[in-house]
Amino acid sequence: MGCLKNLIRAVIIALAIIGFLSLGGKEWVMKIVTQWMNPSQEVMLERAKKVGDFSAINEEFELERATGMFGYNGVVAEHKASGQKLIVVDSNKKPLLTKSDIQSEDIEEKLKNVMSKVKYQALSVDELHVTKRGSMSSYGKTVPYVKFNAKISKLPIGDVSGIISVAETKDGESRLLISANEKSKYSQLIAEEFFKKVK
Repeated sequence: MGCLKNLIRAVIIALAIIGFLSLGGKEWVMKIVTQWMNPSQEVMLERAKKVGDFSAINEEFELERATGMFGYNGVVAEHKASGQKLIVVDSNKKPLLTKSDIQSEDIEEKLKNVMSKVKYQALSVDELHVTKRGSMSSYGKTVPYVKFNAKISKLPIGDVSGIISVAETKDGESRLLISANEKSKYSQLIAEEFFKKVK
């Protein structure tokens, strides 16, 4: 008798699944999964509000991720035409770098220390050299930055160039700003255009 009950349950479950799929259940599930994995720009802007106001960035930039991990909230954007990545990290109460670190003479050592703390198995920075210092606008203020060249292993990219900066919000909270691309494709103009729109 128990075997017959299990057979009837299996048939009912199979019919329920077939009915669900025939009424568009597969499309509904795929839509939910797609929205969760690839949210719209409006949803990304809402998530990114924890880090800053990204509503003024223009259409040539696309927010890719707005997420929180290991006590840090971060936003990753991409310049569509060049592939240049732009990252803003809210490190909460434990800043990775400070504005005075960026302006210090031993910034190269401090950057190497930060890289060793956030090292991923899929990404390893073998060499990092600071090549230039400057300033730009972000969060409505002038902020210092350092330009760097680095060799990346375990990725097909190889050599990258970029900047690292630290900005303060109007509430006095620290934000780490990073922009990077392949060495031959990096553009400081793209980085400055993006970061000046972040408030």
